[in-house]
Amino acid sequence: MGFSDMAHILQVKNQKIPTGKIVSLLASYQLFPQFLREIITDQAIVSFSCTLEEKASACEQFYEKWQLTSELRRQQWLELYEMTPEQLETIAIRELKIEKFKQANWEPKIESHFLKRKSSLNKVIYSLIRTKDEGLADELYFRLQEGEQSFTELARQFSQGPEAKSGGWCGPVELGKMSSKLAQMLYGSKPGQLWRPTRLGEWLVIVRLEILIPALLDESMRQRLLDELFEAWLEEKLVELSNGGWISLD
Repeated sequence: MGFSDMAHILQVKNQKIPTGKIVSLLASYQLFPQFLREIITDQAIVSFSCTLEEKASACEQFYEKWQLTSELRRQQWLELYEMTPEQLETIAIRELKIEKFKQANWEPKIESHFLKRKSSLNKVIYSLIRTKDEGLADELYFRLQEGEQSFTELARQFSQGPEAKSGGWCGPVELGKMSSKLAQMLYGSKPGQLWRPTRLGEWLVIVRLEILIPALLDESMRQRLLDELFEAWLEEKLVELSNGGWISLD
């Protein structure tokens, strides 16, 4: 792979591509939105800087990630991508600058955002039996209600989904990643509560909440919410670009 300055051509093996066609190729490969995301990001982080210590740490992490820990490997990388050492350092510290941008813009909003999202971030472990037979669903429900047989036994014998293999045991899974109706049922349940047969799509389901696992605002959750807010901001900026007519492929 290489560029010809005279002809403004990108050569990949035996294929020569005029650089003027690269943008249209990005669009045809459905990579143009990602390309714009990176441009928007670069514009956003331009005012953020890193200390010498931060740069050294970011470069070291980048070198380890891409197995560039030796001077020879770094030189080969530079030759392969036709980069200067300064350009490589810019790439290495970019993620750090993005994190600084996230922290500056959304760290103060994390707790309120967490409270808004908490109900969907809670995890549940529940038992499930599904069937398309209404009569069977009612019979199984009454057997469970009367304690004639265990949920595990009936799920293994009668449930028609993959949960039959685990005796109806499902989860842990976030409420926000479930069907809205099932999430509503479980969100309003107490552990051990058994639900009457309820229609979900083509199925009749019998559900029992086993364990509710409240979401915690720990470091991994903070990072996840920061990433969510950043992604939402990026999507908003992309829409603004499109609606505002600021994009041209001329």
